[in-house]
Amino acid sequence: MTNSEVGREGEEGALWRYLGNAIRSLRQRQDLTIADVADLAGISRGMLSKIENAQTATSLETLARLARALGVSLSALFRSYDVKEGGAQLIRRGEGMEVVRRGTKRGHTYHLLAYDQGPTKVFEPFLITIDHESEIFPTFEHPGTEFIYMLEGEIEYRHGQGRYHLLPGDALTFAGNVPHGPERLITCPIRFLSIIIYPTER
Repeated sequence: MTNSEVGREGEEGALWRYLGNAIRSLRQRQDLTIADVADLAGISRGMLSKIENAQTATSLETLARLARALGVSLSALFRSYDVKEGGAQLIRRGEGMEVVRRGTKRGHTYHLLAYDQGPTKVFEPFLITIDHESEIFPTFEHPGTEFIYMLEGEIEYRHGQGRYHLLPGDALTFAGNVPHGPERLITCPIRFLSIIIYPTER
């Protein structure tokens, strides 16, 4: 047997194990016995037991009859097959990592809402809070694109030669390599999301 045949056999075995588990789970969820489903599908109880335990392969026609007996579509049996395992990162309210950036000593607080992204950062989402007016505003420059979404307060934000009056619900997107930062704090406290998307090759 060649390596490709072994691999194919392994993939088929995984598929039948998945289908057997899916059929058993649907049957048990509906409090149906093997006899109940076998009779509804028009197959023997022994065949259904073998299918559930991945001891035999079967035809699409038989799978379709089993799906109808269980009250689902044929596609529903395959819905979760070969779906990649999730790896989402949940940051609860108030648990964002506080980071130090220029301006943090002047009433500006930066909470990083996602981290541990691996050796190459793809993006950085910050929740920025400005509690009170300060006389000196930090200016930033960085690679990539930045997206700002206002949550609270009122601010005039500069980007290069442009000045933008931002209110809650406003969004601003700009190139990060152009000098930018707060120009005038109009109504404090100010809270906004700042998402920096870095170029894939730096």
